[in-house]
Amino acid sequence: MQYTKPEGLRAAVAKATYIALQEAVICLPPDVKQAIAKAAASETHAVARGEYDNITKNILAAEQLGVPLCQDTGVPVVYITLPPDVPFTGLLFDAVADGIRKATQDIPLRPNVVDPLTRHNSGDNTGEGMPAIHVRPGDRFTVTVLPKGAGAENVSRVVMLLPSQKDRIEEIVLETMLIAEGRPCPPVVLGVGIGGTFDSVTALAKEALLQPIDEMTPFEQQLCDAVNRLGIGPMGLGGNTTALAIKVKTAACHTASLPVAVNVQCWANRHATVEVKW
Repeated sequence: MQYTKPEGLRAAVAKATYIALQEAVICLPPDVKQAIAKAAASETHAVARGEYDNITKNILAAEQLGVPLCQDTGVPVVYITLPPDVPFTGLLFDAVADGIRKATQDIPLRPNVVDPLTRHNSGDNTGEGMPAIHVRPGDRFTVTVLPKGAGAENVSRVVMLLPSQKDRIEEIVLETMLIAEGRPCPPVVLGVGIGGTFDSVTALAKEALLQPIDEMTPFEQQLCDAVNRLGIGPMGLGGNTTALAIKVKTAACHTASLPVAVNVQCWANRHATVEVKW
């Protein structure tokens, strides 16, 4: 089908963005809820079990009341998959911003987006370069929203290793969590990017957070077990589980470099995907 009505396309993308953001901030994906339940069931520390009770009540209350899981509704990070018959124009960016503005007002969302220097708040979660939008080709026309809170984002890191330092990847992941401690509201999900360039490795790390967390590769499991041995636990109060999962994305890189990024996400690993229909 050839899209010939720009106004209809803009409205459809805005609606999909709105619906995805509404779902993301209110309801956790099933795999995340399952991981939290599994961690709670295996917890042996009394204080940590109490924190899991609070988290579980939080999840249920948000769903029942139709309100955001957290007062920090994050900044909107948006991923669009674009079929070949949909034009890649500025209209897509305008449409996503339309959906963000409406969601901010209606859901409502906390207005988090400010100018980096003046700190002026736009009031609608849009601004220069925000929302952050990533577009790639795909078979289906979809909008995926990943709201990212500041507590977890602020303790994320990127490190430029040398190829000879490949064995330091686990050290970088552990060091990141040791520095973060309880600030990102653990148990966390860690997205780890390996390879690419200084800028692209951070995108890899964030995209890794969109992967299902109910399964991990042997390397991911190795990293996760190492983080959990730190004993930071839920909310940094001690416990068996510091990381619900660690997900890794890789890309080819320069022969003389080894970029590594760790994007930290709190227990509320919020994201949702909606197909654009019009």
